[in-house]
Amino acid sequence: MSNGKVTLLEAVNLALHRAMSEDENVIVLGEDVGVNGGVFRATQGLRDSFGFKRVIDSPLAETMLGGLVVGMAAQGLKPVVEIQFMGFIYAAMEHLVSHASRMRNRTRGRITCPMVMRTPMGAGIRAPEHHSESTEALFAHIPGLRVVIPSSPARAYGLLLAAIDDPDPVVFLEPTRLYRMNPQPLLDDGKRLPLDSCFTLREGSDITLISWGASVMETLQAATALAERGVSAEVIDVASIKPLDLDTMEASVRKTGRCVIVHEAPRSCGVGAEIAASLYERVLLELQAPIQRVTAPDIPPPLYRLESLYMPNVEDILQACDNVLHFA
Repeated sequence: MSNGKVTLLEAVNLALHRAMSEDENVIVLGEDVGVNGGVFRATQGLRDSFGFKRVIDSPLAETMLGGLVVGMAAQGLKPVVEIQFMGFIYAAMEHLVSHASRMRNRTRGRITCPMVMRTPMGAGIRAPEHHSESTEALFAHIPGLRVVIPSSPARAYGLLLAAIDDPDPVVFLEPTRLYRMNPQPLLDDGKRLPLDSCFTLREGSDITLISWGASVMETLQAATALAERGVSAEVIDVASIKPLDLDTMEASVRKTGRCVIVHEAPRSCGVGAEIAASLYERVLLELQAPIQRVTAPDIPPPLYRLESLYMPNVEDILQACDNVLHFA
């Protein structure tokens, strides 16, 4: 922390400290989370505060971790497991899809699965391809899973605490590009934020910009540039991509009549397509122009020299906005 301000990474750390101090059933485990404090130091200090029985270093074995936390959760613990990078989470998919997401339904509500799987996501930190994934749509497709992506320190803090409280499994994706950017004031008061709500970051009347994760930063910058041209843009941070708060997005698009969706994930079958389809079902006759999507291309994340060409930037967003605003 510096000057009383907290980064997103520090907010995650504060939330974990708070949750573990409030509930002795909260267990943190993963690769290097104990002695080293995590690959990005998100769990730094937890082992010193709560001991090695509650902060557990694991082998490099994501499949094992996935099964272990399902068993822990089914028996009454509240495990928070860290996967070092999103590119390594797929080894745990079997347990998430076949067991964690189905536990409540399989047992007709007798057993729930209160687990959180945290992992850094996204490009922009000059890392290899497996360290730069944005594949949130894979998890959003699975019934029984919540998928949450914070884009600020305050939302990381409040949403992580709420995720740990939730009786069902939550996949909590943390944008690495935002980890140490833009520190903000944050009160460590234990206040939870709703897991199924959007956050309107900027009010507007001419166009709605919808985004989540690291792309929220460029989306806000685009809104500022539009304001300098006299265009009033409303900016919505989706935050919870499963379930989607479609009511908030619908209300905004009904007001503005125009919509651009921005996300770092590849275009095909992305969450942006689901949002666009849902909005067409709800507000088709009130749209002044077709909904536009600004996304990464359908390729694996490139090495760092090409990252800037891969990720949506402010100019890409402004071009999409121009297309919508000047639609004949």
